[in-house]
Amino acid sequence: MKIPATPVKEIAVLCNAKLLGNENLMVTGINEIHRVETGDIAFVDHPKYYGKALNSAASAILIDSKVDCPENKCLLIHPEPFNAFNQISKHFSPPKIFECDIAPDVQIGYGTVIMPGVKIGSGVKIGSHCHIFPNVVIYPNTEIGNDVIIYAGSVIGSDAFYFKNQSGKHIPLYSCGKVIIEDGVRIGANCTIDRGVTAVTRIGKNTILDNLIHIGHDVEIGESCLLAAQVGVAGCVVIGNQVKIWGQAGINSNTVIEDGAVIYAQSGVTGHIAKGSVIFGTPGGDAREKMKELSALKYLPEIVRNGKK
Repeated sequence: MKIPATPVKEIAVLCNAKLLGNENLMVTGINEIHRVETGDIAFVDHPKYYGKALNSAASAILIDSKVDCPENKCLLIHPEPFNAFNQISKHFSPPKIFECDIAPDVQIGYGTVIMPGVKIGSGVKIGSHCHIFPNVVIYPNTEIGNDVIIYAGSVIGSDAFYFKNQSGKHIPLYSCGKVIIEDGVRIGANCTIDRGVTAVTRIGKNTILDNLIHIGHDVEIGESCLLAAQVGVAGCVVIGNQVKIWGQAGINSNTVIEDGAVIYAQSGVTGHIAKGSVIFGTPGGDAREKMKELSALKYLPEIVRNGKK
């Protein structure tokens, strides 16, 4: 999320953090570590990830311990970086509520049809010739392109499923990102698409989602993809162009699926999937090899019986 250029000293005062390093730095964004750019502030609260955060593009790092500060960067030392990051995010992007069915600042393009029962939050932009069916909920700041169809009951832009356990209670990471739906996308009935925590969840041009699909936060789906019913995509997944994912497949967080891959139904994908691969099973693997394994399993009882003789 981009913010007005703000002196890091003001950020430190805001969250009561101790400054170390370049105190003249200007902060221009707030982002998680996988989306950071120069000028951003990120957070880290576990030694396992210190190196990744310190060596990232982030210019300012919220951290819970005093460590050596990289050149030209700034550390904001705070006992609870997660909570401080939430405080900063809420300061620059205060929560918005639904005060009416369609917020007064919503932009809706020519020829777009909004059917009864639709709720649209503040800052939403909808292009031309879209069709939004009954009881769809579109959360604030969502951007929808032209010729998009969203079928009944779908929810676009709800909060990310991202929590930290503190003293036995699950505390959410505040979601201040958004969803971008590009031109020609079709979203089936009762789908849910979570917004990015600090960045964007994106559905690429001409991609089609069947009914009852969940897309997690910060997911990037390419163009002309096809996702069948009950597919679940966890947060921070990157899916290329013309990918097919069949019913009830589950995609683990931080997975990358390259262009043209096919994921068979009920598969569980946990690793990098190369371009054009055909995947089946849990954990997912080459479909032909997985089929051979299943075929071989039917001989297992006989092998065991013969082994006991």
